[in-house]
Amino acid sequence: MASKEQLLIDHFAQYISDHKKQFIERVLAERTRYVTLVLEDIFQSQNASAAVRTCECLGLQDIHIAETESQYSVNKRVLKGSNKWIDLHRHKLKGFNNTEICFRQLRESGYQILVTDPSPDGVSINDVAIDKKIAIVMGSELRGTSDFALAHADQKIFIPMYGFTESLNISVSAAICLNTILTKVRQSPVAWQLSEEEKESLRLKWYKKIVRRSDLIEREFLRTIE
Repeated sequence: MASKEQLLIDHFAQYISDHKKQFIERVLAERTRYVTLVLEDIFQSQNASAAVRTCECLGLQDIHIAETESQYSVNKRVLKGSNKWIDLHRHKLKGFNNTEICFRQLRESGYQILVTDPSPDGVSINDVAIDKKIAIVMGSELRGTSDFALAHADQKIFIPMYGFTESLNISVSAAICLNTILTKVRQSPVAWQLSEEEKESLRLKWYKKIVRRSDLIEREFLRTIE
């Protein structure tokens, strides 16, 4: 017998065009949790929003926000709705080092933690090993990544630069790092794609976002099968 999730998916599918359903399947096929981005104390909403949009465009499903010194805020004009399709994990407990909490959760989930830093003792983003899940950490606009992040990273990484200017905008840095890593990951034999269970869960979640009054439709449908 089909699961409740699958029954709901089949029911919502009636309200969605074939074109949209095919589009969702194409996106699901390229979605990944093998790579994630951590934004640490980003205080400019346009930068945070641009990074979120970049992540969604490149196929990431999870983004982590560590809010110890600065609160995460969004710029809807920059986001363009991209945040609807991803899972945003906000670490924002008052009085705690939220970077530490974020790192602990990531390690429990099997991620290696790579912190961006321009110091020469790091590794080029082009040379990062991809045999283990990857979390890329980017710090605030003024201070960069925190001392804690640098001290507790598995590796420091940098983007090679060849001009006079020594820094890039956060969203640009995210795009370069993620595209470099994801290109290698997608061309490798590592298991970077979502499981069928994860795809089913996201499929239902996205169907609900597309269908108008989905909460009412769901309640009425569940009454008929319970």
